Amino acid sequence: MHQMSSEMQSCIDECLRCYQTCVGMASNHCLPAGGKHVEPEHFRLMLACAEICRTSAHFMLLGTSHHKHTCAECADVCEDCARSCEQVGDMQHCVEQCRRCAESCRKMAA
Repeated sequence: MHQMSSEMQSCIDECLRCYQTCVGMASNHCLPAGGKHVEPEHFRLMLACAEICRTSAHFMLLGTSHHKHTCAECADVCEDCARSCEQVGDMQHCVEQCRRCAESCRKMAA
């Protein structure tokens, strides 16, 4: 098994937390709230964010150098998701987690 840096382990943890946050907020906050919380563009972005976070974590766990590509895309999607959640409002936990994940992924993509 390859040795994993503490920075990579931290990024995996952030990605998995962001995955959990986006899926949880979409399912348990946005769906019940309705309205702007479930507008297609916003809701799809939350699901896309969750999926790219899960994929980035998976690539890092596999130990493939391709994680740099998924992490770069993950950082972009997380930033877009954070902005969307901020505009919708009442989603600060998601905003903060997406921004933490984006920052961590940017470091891993470098």
